[in-house]
Amino acid sequence: MSEQVIGRPNYGNWVSVRLILIFGLAGLALLAAGYFFLPLALLALLALFVAGYFTYARYRFSERGGDVQSRIVDLVLDNLEWDGKGNALDIGCGNGALVIKLARKCPAATVTGIDYWGANWEYSKGTCEANARLEGVGGRTSFQKASAMALPFADGQFDAVVSNLTFHEVRNAKDKRELLREALRVLKKGGTFTFQDLFLIKSAYGSPNDLVKTIQGWGVSRVEFVDTHDTPFIPGSLKLPFMVGTMAIIKGEK
Repeated sequence: MSEQVIGRPNYGNWVSVRLILIFGLAGLALLAAGYFFLPLALLALLALFVAGYFTYARYRFSERGGDVQSRIVDLVLDNLEWDGKGNALDIGCGNGALVIKLARKCPAATVTGIDYWGANWEYSKGTCEANARLEGVGGRTSFQKASAMALPFADGQFDAVVSNLTFHEVRNAKDKRELLREALRVLKKGGTFTFQDLFLIKSAYGSPNDLVKTIQGWGVSRVEFVDTHDTPFIPGSLKLPFMVGTMAIIKGEK
């Protein structure tokens, strides 16, 4: 029996209002200070341009602007080859969008979401739980604060593990590939995984072929690389390297 739905869930936006305000206010301050000094005026225009770009990006990610953010999350589910029975983990769940989508798609599954919920993001554990109740999956989902560097789960605890655009944000991971190894540690043998991140950044992950070989070297039976950055629904303005222009998927079976 599904839970009663009252109100609308809040999944937030990958471009925070705080980020826009930082550049916008900096631009205005520099503009005032640079009234008689051209270099400051030029910096002001640059900061205001950046604020304008992020405002546009926030709009495109939102439901009103094409729902690009939600559709990018869907790419993870579209590439997850799982029968939906058992326990799944989402690493870096934000406000719970992927956890909830997975739970709704797989009514026989229980799904756990972990996140560090830092101050730079408009996300929280409480919002995750409220969203899950609103979407009717509160009884099959759970959320907890944890680091992707040291997941608080036993080896092989999950039947499926997913993650979306999280690993590159883990600042204390000197080698981002170790985050993949940790994610695969908690996946049982024969379990499936789909990770979407900025895997086309060679300085972080190496070449796609090398990354696949590295993961295979950990004893993973099947690994596939899927380039998702050029997906047609993503506007060209968002395909910049610091947005989703280096996005791809690593998926397979342990």
